[in-house]
Amino acid sequence: MDAEVVNVVVAGLGVSGAAAARALAARGERVTVLESADGERQRATAAGLAELGVEVRFGEPALPAGTSLLVTSPGWRPTHPLLVAAADAGVEVIGEVELAWRLRQEPAAPWLALTGTNGKTTAVRMLTSMLSAAGHKAVAVGNVGVPIVEAVDGPYDVLAVELSSFQLHWSSTLAPRVAAVLNVAPDHIDWHGSMEEYAAAKARIFAGAGTVVYNADDASSSHLAEPYAARVGFTLAVPRPGQLGVVEDLLVDRAFVADPATSAEELACLADVRPFAPHNVANALAAAALARAYGVPPEAVRRGLREFTPDPHRIAHVARVGEVDYVDDSKATNPHAAAASLAAYESIVWIAGGQLKGAEIDDLVRQAAPRLRGAVLLGTDRDVIRRALARHAANVPVVDVPGQDTGVMDRVVAEAARLATPGDTVLLAPAGASLDMFASYGARGEAFAQAVRRLAAR
Repeated sequence: MDAEVVNVVVAGLGVSGAAAARALAARGERVTVLESADGERQRATAAGLAELGVEVRFGEPALPAGTSLLVTSPGWRPTHPLLVAAADAGVEVIGEVELAWRLRQEPAAPWLALTGTNGKTTAVRMLTSMLSAAGHKAVAVGNVGVPIVEAVDGPYDVLAVELSSFQLHWSSTLAPRVAAVLNVAPDHIDWHGSMEEYAAAKARIFAGAGTVVYNADDASSSHLAEPYAARVGFTLAVPRPGQLGVVEDLLVDRAFVADPATSAEELACLADVRPFAPHNVANALAAAALARAYGVPPEAVRRGLREFTPDPHRIAHVARVGEVDYVDDSKATNPHAAAASLAAYESIVWIAGGQLKGAEIDDLVRQAAPRLRGAVLLGTDRDVIRRALARHAANVPVVDVPGQDTGVMDRVVAEAARLATPGDTVLLAPAGASLDMFASYGARGEAFAQAVRRLAAR
């Protein structure tokens, strides 16, 4: 940032917006925050910022005269009138992540950054656990919940950075030490406008990276890495030289070894990956690639995986009722994530629905059809999934549960239990976002878990 006082506008008073405003004010910038919502939480946050000299304006946001930089919250679309007005006025628009990169003070902690349609939070927490096991002061930041701007000058040796496509869209100068793209599949098309724009946002993470890590099993991730000489792949197959992968029941490294052509290093066992599922093994390999690129020894990779505690609502086993397992993967908020979850079980009663965000569902249903024993649908876009099931899994019984109240979940679980037989898994893998009915995917998962527990208590 320039040394003189400038007029910086922060769009949005959410977690990242408030963090950006605080960081800018601490550096002597003149900051104005624009916020359209005028609730109790926003007023409380505004009061705290006022003590730092930050002005907060409520109401329909308009670009203040004299604005020289606009820091937008990641959820604001590029087509928002405020952001369009800024672009038309020649005002640079960046996000909190880009701001954090620019505010770093040397010697700065290096960034190990990752993105992807699915698996980001699990992989970044696995990475943080590996770094900590190696004795580094590490923290997971970014899309995982901790604003990066609050950590860049903190007491950390290294930052494990999770980045969403929204955050990357507003970033232009990032240069992480190592960067990974876990996978790319249709998601947030309504925000980006097209799959091409979504993929282009993901690709930004590689532009300034020292080493790029790609998923050799994912065509889009592999394609994005092709222009870069310093690249390392990961795969669920036996790895080639320059890759990490799986040999029998071992995770092995053929990239960060003395002679990748002739040698490999054992990193961990499949049993060290929790919860176990193919896509979680891929997450572990991606995290290991990032860690190994930073110099983490094999024993710390293994210890990090063993000490890793999975976040809730990610293929979490809730209960077994009448020889049927009930699994909560409410975090599967798009078809790609749901496909990975469905691939982990052999005989499934699928609970699906919510907001598809413009994503196509046919490929998911076509691939999952042989595993489905039934489907129970809820939420705004349940009819889209029902039609896809009729096209590609016509023999699968489907129950449509209407209603938008959170109490719907008890009826959903009861219908799933009716369809299930001993040995089946009732799997909540919605393939859609939750905000049509719930405050978050976590609230949806908790509603499912509570409904299962009530079923078990009968």
